[in-house]
Amino acid sequence: MISTAPKILSISIIIPVLNEELTIGKCLDRLQPYPDLEIIVVDGGSDDKTLDQISARKQTYLTSPPGRGTQQHHGAGVARGENLLFLHSDSQLPDNFMEVMQHILQQPGTVAGAFQLAINSRGFGYRLIEWGTNLRAGMLQLPYGDQALFMRRQVYEEVGGFPCQPILEDIALVARLKDKGTITLARSQVTTSARRWQQKGIIQTLLINQMMLVGWKMGISPQRLARWYYGAS
Repeated sequence: MISTAPKILSISIIIPVLNEELTIGKCLDRLQPYPDLEIIVVDGGSDDKTLDQISARKQTYLTSPPGRGTQQHHGAGVARGENLLFLHSDSQLPDNFMEVMQHILQQPGTVAGAFQLAINSRGFGYRLIEWGTNLRAGMLQLPYGDQALFMRRQVYEEVGGFPCQPILEDIALVARLKDKGTITLARSQVTTSARRWQQKGIIQTLLINQMMLVGWKMGISPQRLARWYYGAS
């Protein structure tokens, strides 16, 4: 008897890390119940205990020059899965992420997807960030990297993948994907750490991020934007 059940997608999850000893262990532990996944951790030169945390879980890793765009593109280059999911180490996927990916990537005209954002901290400010982020991602088809972008490997290669630039690599990739088809926002949520909003405060972090977007739209180079961003962060 031939099974009529939908084929489970072959998925490679690519995780860029740089001094993530406090997050990568939990991230990898969260993925353990899914043995059919290919997990590719790409280290950008950590000098803390990140690599010890990876090795303790019997997980191999790759090395590349630092920068999320560079690291993720390097990981995608060796991935064997039909579909790629790019995950930040401080984010946790929903339990049904494989089924969500399968459903979204089978939709006609859809070239990529992402999850709604949830922040693992209490407070009205964080709920407002979630609301604004998910509104933007849904209406403008403009999800960011912390929403766990996913797509077919073929599509990723056709658009040239992540650019090897020091900042806004996710925005650049999404812009290329939008030219090719629809980017669908899932109903399920990826839960991410509040740490980047806590370091400088919600208001200042939002202002810095908006300045980066405005600068990018004005044509300022990612290299110059990165100098401003890391100087302000």
